[in-house]
Amino acid sequence: MKYYIIAGEASGDLHGSNLMKGIYAEDPEAVIRFWGGDLMNEVCRTCGRAGKTEGEGLVHHYREDAIMGFWEILTHGRRLLRNVSECRKDILRWKPDVVILIDYPGFNFKIAAFSHSHGIRTFYYIAPKVWASREGRIRKLKEYVDRLYIVFPFEIPYFKSKGVDAVYLGNPLVDSIVGSRAMNESREDFLNRNGLDDRPVIAMLAGSRKGEISTMMPVLTEFAARMRKIPEYRDYQFLVAGAPARNMDDYSPYLHEDYEKSGIRVLFGETQSIIRHAEAAVVNSGTASLETVLLGTPQVVGYIGGKISYTIAKHIIKVRYISLGNLILDRLAFRELIQDDCSPENLVLEVRAMIEDSAYRQRMLGEYEMIKKALGGAGASKAVAADMIRNVP
Repeated sequence: MKYYIIAGEASGDLHGSNLMKGIYAEDPEAVIRFWGGDLMNEVCRTCGRAGKTEGEGLVHHYREDAIMGFWEILTHGRRLLRNVSECRKDILRWKPDVVILIDYPGFNFKIAAFSHSHGIRTFYYIAPKVWASREGRIRKLKEYVDRLYIVFPFEIPYFKSKGVDAVYLGNPLVDSIVGSRAMNESREDFLNRNGLDDRPVIAMLAGSRKGEISTMMPVLTEFAARMRKIPEYRDYQFLVAGAPARNMDDYSPYLHEDYEKSGIRVLFGETQSIIRHAEAAVVNSGTASLETVLLGTPQVVGYIGGKISYTIAKHIIKVRYISLGNLILDRLAFRELIQDDCSPENLVLEVRAMIEDSAYRQRMLGEYEMIKKALGGAGASKAVAADMIRNVP
């Protein structure tokens, strides 16, 4: 069977790669063509028929197209529409049996309408967050999508109340953590692999998009500098997790020439290991905050959006929290510092509390266990793949 998968950002690439593993396992004859990133491409190369079957493989990399924020989407609309046009033409040429859309609603709803209008079976994996904003999109889900797969337990009653027959088979992030190198390696192996010594680590995640990096990195570097001035933290190592599809050029403008002497290092391809082996983490909101829960490291979420986008968002977004773990519990398992609250001073106070206040730290880790229990166990990716295959005529 021929599958056409579209993921438009780093988190979609992660979930898409796990889904592809499930598809190849459940359908040995699967041929997958996709928009995505390095993780999906690696699965195709190792598990699929890339180079052996015409059309299989990566069509377009998300690297330069991941856009976030209401204003940013408006200002990059021409590029978005050009990519939509290219994608439509490619789908018609290739004639897949099913189109699978992963999150990325600004782009993927346009493709859903198109594929549906051409009689192509259309699945949506990782539902757009209509429970947070733009609830009117539910009509499009009902009209254009043949089967919707959700990944958070709190979405079950929500979509049911809206008359959407959504399928919940667990969260695929659990799969990526359970089988990850980070969960199965020693701290010593991690340190040796990256030329690090045995000093404590604080993880810093600035996000995966250029815009997020540009707003978060100045705050994170100042936070690290202030921490290093405190005697107890003078020898700490502050590790920036380089995002997938980014490179050192995206981070270097925010680092002085001797930044490594200040205890800061940027490591690529080590995000989960950095989090796993850190004393605490400062995490830009998103999939990474839920990864941090599953990896068991105390965290504070910091987020700074564009001023215009944030002003618009305040009037549109309906949820009380921005982090998936807090949304799952419907309470603050860990703090969220947003916009002006996300300052070096506040980050220092919160990270010190997570490290120095053992009762505070244990309460947070106890909340993590509740989040993990709500998500369920491993196996979601394979279960979703099997259900998709059963539901293509």
